[in-house]
Amino acid sequence: MLLLDDILLAPLKGVLFIANKINEVIEKEMSDEGSLKERLMALQLKFEMDEIDEEEYDRREDELLKLLEKIREEKQNK
Repeated sequence: MLLLDDILLAPLKGVLFIANKINEVIEKEMSDEGSLKERLMALQLKFEMDEIDEEEYDRREDELLKLLEKIREEKQNK
């Protein structure tokens, strides 16, 4: 019975394992200052190349700067 349960639950366990790994990568990406700085530079380049307007640039820049501030605060609290 246990072997049958393991066989039947294997696909679900695999999906959960992959989902957890993806979540870890996303959390690492979102908590990495270097990554956020790269995203800010890419955003600035898009603005300078007229791929996005000033309103979109300001909105996305504010989001990224808030994330960067949050990361720095978390590092100070550790």
